Amino acid sequence: MPATLDTTLRQGADALGATLNLDPRESRLEAKILLCHALLQPRSWLAAHDRDPILPEQAAAFDALLQRRLHGEPIAYILGEREFYSLAFKVTTAVLIPRPETELLVELALERLPVNRSVRVLDLGTGSGVVAVTLALRRPQAEVVAVDQSATALEVARENAQRLGAGNLRLMLSDWYSALIGEKFDLIVSNPPYIAAADAHLTQGDVRFEPPAALASGTDGLDDIRAIIRGAAVHLKSGSWLLF
Repeated sequence: MPATLDTTLRQGADALGATLNLDPRESRLEAKILLCHALLQPRSWLAAHDRDPILPEQAAAFDALLQRRLHGEPIAYILGEREFYSLAFKVTTAVLIPRPETELLVELALERLPVNRSVRVLDLGTGSGVVAVTLALRRPQAEVVAVDQSATALEVARENAQRLGAGNLRLMLSDWYSALIGEKFDLIVSNPPYIAAADAHLTQGDVRFEPPAALASGTDGLDDIRAIIRGAAVHLKSGSWLLF
């Protein structure tokens, strides 16, 4: 008898749980995400088709994805996208994987940005553009400027901005403020590197696959934060905010 989608899912979940030390719920969720990606179907579809036989080409596609995950590669890089603030963003190994915690930065920024007035916002170290694009979409009257020192990361951010329709976003290649001489903003936001270069966590989990420059910043992890703070006063309008 050919394997069904359900048995394939269970075998994949068991392998993930044993290899990556995931709890059963997490391992099943990851296996389901990978299987549905291989099938080119939404997860809701699987509930009604779990007893269907899996075709050889589908099994091969799933196994290829599963092997990448078993070697520790993050789900976001395998799928090539990650949800952030209810939006689907493209991600590659050139950019940090968006974390749910960073949504708090967006929420705090939105609280300080008027809805019906033109303001200027700066996102430092934009990476995939998740913060800048989200703010641009939520505040269409704002002018959002996003910078990164990585041209490759900016290409990812540019694709996300175009695909999601953030027309009020300007992307610039810049080492923090270096390309922004004379420009002032009503709000500066940043999710900068903040991990010490020798921190053991950099050799564990998903961060092993992420760009080191987006994670580590000097011996105490604060080099980039200090640089951002030093330059903020020159680029912030009076009474404005710098949010990390």
